[in-house]
Amino acid sequence: MSAQAPFPTQIKAPDQRPEHPDFWDKRFGQRVTPWDAGGAPAALKAFAAARAKPLATLIPGCGSAWEAAHLADAGWPVTALDFSPAAIAKARDIIGAARVELLCADFFSFAPERPFDLIYERAFLCALPRKLWADWAGRIAELLPPGGLLAGYFFICDQVKGPPFGILAERLAELLIGHFVLVEDVPATDSLPIFAGRERWQVWRRR
Repeated sequence: MSAQAPFPTQIKAPDQRPEHPDFWDKRFGQRVTPWDAGGAPAALKAFAAARAKPLATLIPGCGSAWEAAHLADAGWPVTALDFSPAAIAKARDIIGAARVELLCADFFSFAPERPFDLIYERAFLCALPRKLWADWAGRIAELLPPGGLLAGYFFICDQVKGPPFGILAERLAELLIGHFVLVEDVPATDSLPIFAGRERWQVWRRR
């Protein structure tokens, strides 16, 4: 008897894969966006207010771009990008006349024309499947010069099924410690229900 051929591996449709823009287009189209805070969160506002001068900021996976609008209104140069056309369409409505460079682009292939002082993180890393985490960390390190900052909210837990995908503190440190120093780490005070009790505000400085 001849050996049976293995069953073919089932490949999910693009709108079921969070690494594909169709996944996010579908959720924005259906208005299923539980990660959308409807405004800039408290820790970011305090962080920005405490800076002596505006920081050139990149916001990857910007979604509706509330934070981009807030920083731009405060006079910060901001580039916000998302690979979902539906997200970018929503962001344009939110941003209005604010001076934001808004791009429909893939973070992993994005080639900026100028260096950034800050990369802001909110619901981007936790939207990425685990297989992309090392690529995320490497790209962050590439885009920030020595002294540059990675600041934002991190979903600290071991939630395997996602998005949001949780990351343990030790794994996050593993990813970043070769290029960054952790300079601030406090519990988030205004998390959305989907992140409640498992979100921390952190600031990492590029070595």
